[in-house]
Amino acid sequence: MQKPAISTKAIRSLEDALDRCQMLGMRVSRQRRFILELLWQANEHLSAREIYDRLNQQGKDIGHTSVYQNLEALSSQGIIECIEHCDGRLYGNISDAHSHVNCIDTNQILDVHIELPTELIDQVEAQTGVKISGYTINFFGHRNLQSDENGH
Repeated sequence: MQKPAISTKAIRSLEDALDRCQMLGMRVSRQRRFILELLWQANEHLSAREIYDRLNQQGKDIGHTSVYQNLEALSSQGIIECIEHCDGRLYGNISDAHSHVNCIDTNQILDVHIELPTELIDQVEAQTGVKISGYTINFFGHRNLQSDENGH
């Protein structure tokens, strides 16, 4: 007997994330909801420590261990993103395929959805002999402060 396929609809909102938890049979505890709400409100990549600190500053009662365990469970199920960064693991709310712009000045990681031209994918496949099924790109750069000051 074939198992029913689990929907792989992209998670685009807090509600989608909560629905995916329930669909996977994960209990949506108070602590798990706090973490997901924070990641969707913050809309940036945070360390476990930053998540713990922000939740406690908001008066949410959650311990270190609970934060780490929930982040591990959510990221291992593909509900949130986990990035291995030079400063340690960072967690973000976008779990589907996307690329990142790493700002060297601010140490921020910005999410960007970018699609490469088919010709470039074909070129990579021709050079490697590997059929590309997906990709993520990491861009690195500095803030362009001059253009920001001029309103460009």
